[in-house]
Amino acid sequence: MQALFVLLALFAWASQANAKVKPATNNEFPGKHWTQATKPEDRGWSSEKLAAAKAYADTLDTAAVVIVDDGVIVSQWGATDTKFNVHSIRKSLLSALYGIAVSKGQIDLSATLDQLGIDDNEPSLTPVEKQARVIDLLKARSGIYHAALYETPAMKAEKPPRGSHPPRSFWSYNNWDFNALGTIYEKQTHDTIYHAYDEQIAKRIGMEDYDPKEQEYVTGPDSIHRAYPFRMTARDMARFGLLYLRNGRWRDQQLIPAQWVRDSTTAYSIADGNVRDNYSGYGYLWWVAVNGNHYPKVDVPDGSFSAWGAGGHFIAVMPALNLVVVHRVNTDDPAKKVTLEQFGELLRLILAARKP
Repeated sequence: MQALFVLLALFAWASQANAKVKPATNNEFPGKHWTQATKPEDRGWSSEKLAAAKAYADTLDTAAVVIVDDGVIVSQWGATDTKFNVHSIRKSLLSALYGIAVSKGQIDLSATLDQLGIDDNEPSLTPVEKQARVIDLLKARSGIYHAALYETPAMKAEKPPRGSHPPRSFWSYNNWDFNALGTIYEKQTHDTIYHAYDEQIAKRIGMEDYDPKEQEYVTGPDSIHRAYPFRMTARDMARFGLLYLRNGRWRDQQLIPAQWVRDSTTAYSIADGNVRDNYSGYGYLWWVAVNGNHYPKVDVPDGSFSAWGAGGHFIAVMPALNLVVVHRVNTDDPAKKVTLEQFGELLRLILAARKP
């Protein structure tokens, strides 16, 4: 009998030891608020190495970081509840809405701009340019290099001349494509981007801070196609990253078709047209790891993908690690910026904090 008690005690001790590092379950989601691990070691992370990552971030213009391991925050710091402009992450948000609209039959990816009645101000689109399809715009392969709203000086400088590449023949990160996609979405769905995002995504995944009334379009003389900036918090962006980590599913509801998530995070182009973006491939408005390249200074697993915004805004999704990392900068101050290289180094330090 005494031997039996000893065996039972040993079994209980072993169970407790094994429970210290919680295995990934692939089904944890935040409720009204995020759950944060009591200590990172409970989920297989090193507090000391996470502190080293934060110490490096403190030397940058980092405003907030959220690290989500299997639906639970293992570490976060900074202004995670402050709304900053997400810049070009707006495009990945629109990609999600496109997935829903396509599944409903509201948008045909093979439709041409000519068929949809899409044009622009003078100099208007040529007959060749109007043969670009919706899917070509999603891939940034339209061949339409008309002036666009909300472009950085670098984007303007790198834009090819009008008529230099027919549709589908060349990849170019091009705000005309992305803004025209916003026009097409609203025309075909009879809804605004901001309202649709609130009803179809933000509310359904429990975003704490998103408010469609706070969002404002950008208009101007260069183009009739408006830009659609979003202001969001890091903790809400982490929910969006988790939605994609879960292949578009939130608890028991498939909000975005899983096939759309896979298709939109598959690389159709290598972003080798300029020095800034030569680390990745490009899907449907998402940046995608290709041949081991995604961010400088860090290796990420195959299948990783990200939403990037100018100035240092990132939602990095790494399905192989069951991990989402969000990084924010207060780019309301134009002097503040975190480069792709700096974020790559920060991500390297964060990944080094995971215990093998």
